[in-house]
Amino acid sequence: MDIIYNIMEKLLPFSWVEYNFMKNALLAILIITPLFGILGTMVINNKMAFFSDSLGHSAFTGLAIGTIFGIKDTNLSMVLYAILFALLLNNINRKKTLSTDTVISVFSSLSMAIGLMILSRGGKFSNYSSLLIGDILSITMGEIGLLCIVFVVTIVYWFLCFNKLNSVGVNISLARSKNIKTNIIEDSFSVLIAIIVMLSIKWVGILLINALLILPAAAGKNIASNMREYHLFSVLIAAFSGLMGLILSYYLGTATGPTVVIIAAIMFFITLIVGSSKSK
Repeated sequence: MDIIYNIMEKLLPFSWVEYNFMKNALLAILIITPLFGILGTMVINNKMAFFSDSLGHSAFTGLAIGTIFGIKDTNLSMVLYAILFALLLNNINRKKTLSTDTVISVFSSLSMAIGLMILSRGGKFSNYSSLLIGDILSITMGEIGLLCIVFVVTIVYWFLCFNKLNSVGVNISLARSKNIKTNIIEDSFSVLIAIIVMLSIKWVGILLINALLILPAAAGKNIASNMREYHLFSVLIAAFSGLMGLILSYYLGTATGPTVVIIAAIMFFITLIVGSSKSK
């Protein structure tokens, strides 16, 4: 690890690189943002922006369940609950008794309310309020290692399932006619989103995680002329937003998560203007 730190100090001759917590945050940013850039394109293609947002809100319930059962690893309880939440949501949505956004809204509202009710008992909610905006400066090397594993898994999933997932997003009936197991594809992608969202909430924040998923991908889509450019621009914009947000938050003394999201939003509007001018 000292070798990595030394390389970072040589490549980035800035005062903030002297601090180990900033080096850890930088490493995490360089993993999380490209990860969200890749995942965000698939989320948008499959019209799952609202779904990923509801997963973030369900974190409170996962945390509350972990607290009730004395689970020390809060990540474990949140991930397990999110996976159950995602699979149950998919199952009910397939029954087509209600519109997708209605089902998601009901599940999200109920899940968040249950979590907040449990965590607020005895006025203890303040102990968990940091989850709202996250704190990437507190990330440890062990957690960075976990993010690396998730990143590799996501890349493998992307190469193996992207075409099938894209087909499901375009036309599910057509995907079934090509013998694509649509339920398995939908469920596996939902589980992947659930795991990544829950593992990232501690550092990105519940209020911001969906924005970081959607904004870079939406910005990339504004200026991309094909699918390859779409993914490339999304990853580059996500990484740029993360890096600039981290640096600006250090010098401005602001929270890193909101600063990153603001940069990503600015990039969205810039690409929107550029994309509009190109189409004329």
